[in-house]
Order: sequence, then C-alpha cells, then structure tokens
Amino acid sequence: MFRICVFTGSRAEYGLLSPLIKKIKNEEEFQLQLLVSGMHLSPEFGLSYKQIEEDGYTIDEKTEMLVSSDSDIGITKSIGLGIISASDAIARLSPDLLIILGDRFEALAVAVAAYVQKIPIAHLHGGETTIGNYDEGFRHAITKMSTFHFASTDLYRRRIIRMGESPNRVFNVGATAIDNIRDMDLLSKEELEKELGIHIRKNSALVTFHPTTLEKDSPEKQLRLLIECLMERDIFAIFTMSNADTFGRALNKIILETVETKPKKCSAFQSLGTLRYLSLVKYVDFVIGNSSSGLVEVPYMRTPTIDLGNRQKGRLKPDSVIECEIEKYSILQSIDRSYTTEFRERINKMEDLFGDGTASKKIVNILKMELGKGISMRKIFFDGEGEDER
Repeated sequence: MFRICVFTGSRAEYGLLSPLIKKIKNEEEFQLQLLVSGMHLSPEFGLSYKQIEEDGYTIDEKTEMLVSSDSDIGITKSIGLGIISASDAIARLSPDLLIILGDRFEALAVAVAAYVQKIPIAHLHGGETTIGNYDEGFRHAITKMSTFHFASTDLYRRRIIRMGESPNRVFNVGATAIDNIRDMDLLSKEELEKELGIHIRKNSALVTFHPTTLEKDSPEKQLRLLIECLMERDIFAIFTMSNADTFGRALNKIILETVETKPKKCSAFQSLGTLRYLSLVKYVDFVIGNSSSGLVEVPYMRTPTIDLGNRQKGRLKPDSVIECEIEKYSILQSIDRSYTTEFRERINKMEDLFGDGTASKKIVNILKMELGKGISMRKIFFDGEGEDER
C-alpha cells in the first residue's frame, strides 16, 4: 500500500483537490494522508480546516506557517516558517508521494521540505502563468522539484516539457475543478439563499478580487474603483474575501467596510466552500475579479467572467471571459457587454478547454501505474532530442 499525502493550505485549493482526495481515499492500493496548513488554521480566514473534517476526512498533520502580516517581509517569513513546520510533519508521515496543487507560497514551502527529504512530488496545474503575481515563480520552482506533472491542457503540458521535464512524466488530465461541477448536486436558489442569508436578486455578481503582488498600483485603489463601478451599475455584489497574500488583509478591510456602510448593496463571506461557491456561480449574472476560478470553473457553467487586470494574464481564457483593464470606462463597458444577447449566445456555443470532468480518475490511474514501477527522483534535463530518461 502506498502512502499518498495531499497538501492543502487554502480553502480554494482544498475545493479543487476534493474530488482527487475522495478517489485516493477509496483506492485500496493507497493510504490517504492529509497535511493541512496556511489559511485553514487561521481564525482570521475562517478556520476552514473544520470543513475538511466535516467532509469526513482525518487530518494527519496540521502545521502552522502564517505570521500575522501580509507585507512582503511577512510572506517571506511565512515561507520560512512553513519549511520548518512542514519538514517535521513530512518526516513523521513519511509518505511515498506528496501531491501539491498550484502556485501559492504555502505550496512552495512544503515542496522544498519534501524535496530535500527525497519525497517524490506530483504537481497539479503546472505550466500555467500568472504574470501579475510572484506565484508565477513559485509554480515553476515547484515544477522543477516535482517528479510527476498533471497539467490541465495540452498547451500547459508542452510548456512543462520545454522546462526540461521528461514527457513520460507529464500528463494532460484536465482540471479537477471540472470534476466537482460534474459530480456535485448544486443547491437550488432557495436553498442557497437560506444558507447564505441573502436574496440573490436580478443584477447580482460574485466578486473575487485578490492583490497582484508584482505590480506597483495600489490594490486598495483598484478594489475601491471596482466597488464604485458595481454601485454605479446597481449591481448587488457578493464578495468572497481575499487570500493571505500581500495586501490581502487591507482588501478584506475595505470589503467589510463596504458591507457595513452599504448592507443593501452587497454582502461578504469569508469562506463559501465549494458547493455554495459553485451554486452561487450558477445564479449570479456574472463573476468579476481576478481569480483563476473565473477562467476554469465559471466558464464551464456558462456564466460570464470579467477578468480584471494582469493577475491572470498569460492563462488560457475561454470565450466567456472578458478581459478588462482596471479603469472605470473599461469596467463599466465590460459589465454592459456581459448582459448583451450576442455575448450570451457566444458563451453557449463555446468549447470547454479544461477537460471532461474525469481528471481525478486519470490521476489516480496514472499514479497506480507509475508507483507500481518504482519511483526514481533522478531527472535528466530533457532537451527534446534523443532518448527520454526516466
């Protein structure tokens, strides 16, 4: 039996990993281990580890890594603390494989700890780009430390190979986020309104806005402009709170102040959870902000996305995504465009970019085959010529 450890450090990441975690737990050849850290353990960010336990999972290790600061120095210190904490946890768990998704600083810290301890890493969502964030560098660093790579599109798979990774260990499986949508029974509008305590009226939007960590423009100024535009178009804004990134706490303060002063115009939630988040996407008129979910999950549900600024620049974007500069005219114009009949018809005709909702099944089947052969972390830089060494 192979010990498969899955790391999660944020509520959004856990939602994406949920279908894979479920399949690993139900696989006779695997023993599931959960390593939980980051925002999951923070009261400030909703103690979302409780949701993991409510879903019926045992958390094998909880490791603290967040310091109470969202400055660049604070994030750097969190990475250092994360490496220290994860090192002990991984030594105790002694997994045969560690699974990491994405590009956040929490994932980087755990990847470093595992790599030095010679634990093979399987990385999900490599090969992607986020030009506006230092997550860009984190993702590519994790790629170079990983043994197996599960990309969400063929373009991303090819990028990973161009980084020198063996084609025999890079797989296009699609996005696990689509598995959630395909397999989950979403809430009715009435059920959702009752759980959230709000009325989802006509002209409503889900707002997911996070700071861009490599830009000089003030994220607070950008968020205030976005709120101004939503109010001008009389859009009821349903905010999800920002992550523990640089300036994240400052953005959350603005959101809470807005809800307090304009309670009939907006509402905010620390953590919606996957079911409520996806259900909400179904009933709002559009999603606006700069979250990757607006490019992957939201299009699959045929809801328009208004993608703001540079945070997701460089990623593949389905036809339902409107790219928008963070300036007033562009935001207002994008909101108006999302309501047009022409744009709605375009959405209904588009193809899905991120797979068919079977990513988790593919990952499990590939890992069973690869682990059965035995794993070597030895890698030769693949130049695209000659024999491919494993």
